[in-house]
Amino acid sequence: MALVVWVMMGIAVWHFTVFVPDRFWGGIVGAFLAAVVGSALFGFLVNGATVPGRHDTELIQALIAIPGALIGLAVSYLWGARTDRLHGVDHGFTRAGSH
Repeated sequence: MALVVWVMMGIAVWHFTVFVPDRFWGGIVGAFLAAVVGSALFGFLVNGATVPGRHDTELIQALIAIPGALIGLAVSYLWGARTDRLHGVDHGFTRAGSH
């Protein structure tokens, strides 16, 4: 049951990506996958490589997923921004890219 909580919290955090520029690796879908995988993987690791069952799932499980989702989103963003720079994608930061 905790896995469902982790994934749902990852999706909840993902909704806030609309407030940052879209430089995620894979776009918005890549950000979604990064948030979900990051929250699930982080929750799994924090719980000692186990998934708590229905009766062991408490509010703390939802809070555990938040840093994992943020880490996954940060990795996706940094990787996407790096890839864009390497391929010469200009997001309007230079005078040449602003017109």
